[in-house]
Amino acid sequence: MQTAQDMLFRTLADPTRRAIFERLCRDGEQTVGTLTAQAGVSQPAVSKHLAVLKQAGLVRDRPEGRQTHYSAQLAALGPLRDWTNEMAGFWETRFDRLEDLLARMDQ
Repeated sequence: MQTAQDMLFRTLADPTRRAIFERLCRDGEQTVGTLTAQAGVSQPAVSKHLAVLKQAGLVRDRPEGRQTHYSAQLAALGPLRDWTNEMAGFWETRFDRLEDLLARMDQ
């Protein structure tokens, strides 16, 4: 069974997809055409990347006439934030123990 973290890591592992998501985070809502102009890949490729991002909950689309606007959904990064906080706590504890051990060894 795929966890939320697995899906997010898998989705953001692709550098083009990650760049599209980062651009939406940085620059706000954009159309497929605008994203394609700077993505370095074709419009169909950008659309496929956006579909994967949407499936993972990382972007939302908003149709307006003949264009579709996409925006980043930062709340969807919650499971990754939780995981990194958990891992940071794990490693901080390990490093504290190592520091204590080294201090005892120096005595």
